[in-house]
Amino acid sequence: MRADAGINSVLTDIWNDSAPIYQQLRDRIIAMIIDGELKEGEAVPSVRQVASDFRINHLTVAKAYQELMADGLLEKRRGIGMFVLNGAQEKLLKNEQEKFLHDEFPKLLKRIRTLGISKQRIIEMISKMMQGED
Repeated sequence: MRADAGINSVLTDIWNDSAPIYQQLRDRIIAMIIDGELKEGEAVPSVRQVASDFRINHLTVAKAYQELMADGLLEKRRGIGMFVLNGAQEKLLKNEQEKFLHDEFPKLLKRIRTLGISKQRIIEMISKMMQGED
């Protein structure tokens, strides 16, 4: 079984001009870890494999992987490959929650206030949308 089968199927057609490709690759791998598509302890495809499959420079892939290692999300096991570290998903979830609460939520709240939506209406909508998720 190829370690890259899952990642390759979700990386198709994600490159755009909004950010450097290494950053887009890094962000997609982060999303895959958060979503559980890449599990802790699971191997990620080699730099060479990703570069070949997506026709991007191997240095681009290496830069994305290097940043993920620096962030404590991946580890390189000499002679074996690159793996998702234990605790990576929890670490990412905490970071994303904090980013949402401090960066995105205040903007959302400002928009809610601008539109004059009542607190009660928001609570009702959240309760309705989350019903059955617990």
